[in-house]
Amino acid sequence: MRSPRRHPLLVPALLCAFAVIAARPMGTSYAADDGEDTDSAADAGLNTQVVRLYEDAAVATQQYEAGRQEAEVQRAQAQRFEALLDRERQGIAVLHEDLGRIARAQYRSGGGLPITAQMILADSPDELMRGQRAVWKADLAVNNAIDKSRRAEERLAADEAKAATTWQRLHRRNTELADLKKGIEAKLEQARWQLQGEADASVAAGSCRGAVRLDQPQTGLTSTWVAPVETYELSAGFGSGGERWANRHTGQDFAVPIGTPVRAVGEGRVVKVSCGGPFGIEVVLQHAGGYYTQYAHLAAVTVDQGERVSPGQWIGQSGTTGNSTGPHLHFEVRVTPETGSAVDPASWLSARGVPLG
Repeated sequence: MRSPRRHPLLVPALLCAFAVIAARPMGTSYAADDGEDTDSAADAGLNTQVVRLYEDAAVATQQYEAGRQEAEVQRAQAQRFEALLDRERQGIAVLHEDLGRIARAQYRSGGGLPITAQMILADSPDELMRGQRAVWKADLAVNNAIDKSRRAEERLAADEAKAATTWQRLHRRNTELADLKKGIEAKLEQARWQLQGEADASVAAGSCRGAVRLDQPQTGLTSTWVAPVETYELSAGFGSGGERWANRHTGQDFAVPIGTPVRAVGEGRVVKVSCGGPFGIEVVLQHAGGYYTQYAHLAAVTVDQGERVSPGQWIGQSGTTGNSTGPHLHFEVRVTPETGSAVDPASWLSARGVPLG
């Protein structure tokens, strides 16, 4: 069973991580394990193509984020229009009720006939003037109520049209964002599997391509120890059983997409870079205190054997090479550089201030 995420795998945060990966290589070494040279020109062309795809995805991601914020503004505007329309509809209902009340009052009093009769039968000018004022007030009340109702209905119709236009713009923008997101996902998927295809070809040939240098951003890390990947889901843990392993699982698996930067968990030295066998492309580091860490099923390595590394430094990119059922990082902690001497990596990291979960 998978453990809960340590961090949410938010698409935008992940896409930004891939955008950083897209920095152009500083240089590439091609020190193969078996001593064979690799066609550097072909590899450089392929790496450039992968980098370009990551750059395209980064640009599209920025557009997506800008568009998403714009859509939120439009949604808020449309909701304000709807609230205004509700208030206007309530006001019109009150005006209609007032008109109904005036009409009912005139009906009960016989309309203007009693007042007119009083004016005809008036015995004095004062009584005649009172009758005229009464007729004028009654007409004014009716006319004012009708005018208010008409203006309110005209305003409501105009605001309803504005609200409809706003919702239509929002719908169009959401459609554009959905298409943009699909384009981002397609570009990333193409880049990931192109990277994986390159790794599979190296494994099949039994000849590692060597380190592909990537410009790593300044992380500002001050910790002595870190997790091997920044964002992840925990999958198979240490000691778990299953048909995939001859005995028990010897490491901790981190479910991450192809191309995710893999980090050195602590300061150390690269003692092994290999691309064959059940672990596919792997890196093994030696740390102080007699411990070794392994990073397996990679799609690419960014360090060479014998190189010194610092905590959090990128040493490779995750993949699904070797005996792997899907993209993930297999991480082990050992007391020797070889398999068969593993200890529980989760407990080992937790003792160094890096709890997994």
